[in-house]
Amino acid sequence: MEPQGKPESQRKAFENIVRQYSEQLYWKIRRIVLDHEDANDVLQNTFLKAWKNLPEFKGDSKMSTWLYRIAVNESLDFLRKKKVANAVSSDAELTVANRLMADEYFDGDRGQALLYEAIATLPGVQRTVFNLRYFDEMKYSEISKVLDTSEGALKASYHIAVQKISEYVKRKS
Repeated sequence: MEPQGKPESQRKAFENIVRQYSEQLYWKIRRIVLDHEDANDVLQNTFLKAWKNLPEFKGDSKMSTWLYRIAVNESLDFLRKKKVANAVSSDAELTVANRLMADEYFDGDRGQALLYEAIATLPGVQRTVFNLRYFDEMKYSEISKVLDTSEGALKASYHIAVQKISEYVKRKS
């Protein structure tokens, strides 16, 4: 029996989508949530939400744009929930850079870890805009479709994010 009454052909097509987009989505999510395990959880939630909402995908945008939008929203939701949970817990003694350096899946140096720590200080949307523009080299027009906002707002958000990151890195260096 197929999940949620979806036919076998739809399931196989979706398996191809998962294979095609898993790695790209993982790295987009990872840059937002930072932790490998968290990124895997958010990726799984992304695909579950995509599977559930597949009938609503009308093809008005590219499949990748639709999936990126789901992934970004899931990542931002995760960060909001984590922020609330961290307000209650005392797990904040480890800095992002220290956690990354201890993460067996992180293959960067201390400078990269510091950059990610600076990025982690940004509000969720600024962080997402910065990641999509800086790491993924997405055009503002593409980011606008993913985040459903104006290009002008995105440019301002990116500019502010760059300033904040620069100031943070200067303070920590």
